[in-house]
Amino acid sequence: MNMAGIESKQQAILEAAWAAFSTYGFRKTSMDDIAKGAGMSRPALYLHFKNKEAIFRALVAAYYGNAAEMVRAGLASEGSLADRLLAAFAGQGGEAVKAMMASPHGMELFEVTKNVAGEEIDAGEAALRGLYAAWLQQQAEAGQAALDGEADVIARTICASLKGIKQTAGDYAAYQAGVRQLAVLVGAGLTKR
Repeated sequence: MNMAGIESKQQAILEAAWAAFSTYGFRKTSMDDIAKGAGMSRPALYLHFKNKEAIFRALVAAYYGNAAEMVRAGLASEGSLADRLLAAFAGQGGEAVKAMMASPHGMELFEVTKNVAGEEIDAGEAALRGLYAAWLQQQAEAGQAALDGEADVIARTICASLKGIKQTAGDYAAYQAGVRQLAVLVGAGLTKR
């Protein structure tokens, strides 16, 4: 069995599913829509995923996997603490948040995410909190940052703030402005006094 073939088929399915969900909304998207978009039959689609909820959960898990890579890269980048945080925050949101906010079905997709992919969200958020906490601890131990509290509590606050910005921003420009502001505030708070 060719694992690369399975991965590329699943990737095509996820891309087709995202296109359908963002165009028609989750409720109105059918497995037929996803199969057609992926260039396969509906029975072939069912060989990979049992329903559109399973596809949606895979999309959420893929988002968090990509977000974790981008957060790692951002935190490892050059610059001030605020610069590195901004790079991580921007990577965490990335194109997925931009696309969701641009979709006429964005609010429905946010709600579906909570209802359908709760376990994937919990695992993904825990992984992101872990990345931020480890980085914060490393910065403190290296004398690069002053922590007013435990690294895991600060990381939880960062992640909760990012979710709040995403949920309250009216559009992507407002989201980006909020993320920039959070990076400046957290960076300033971490700067050794």
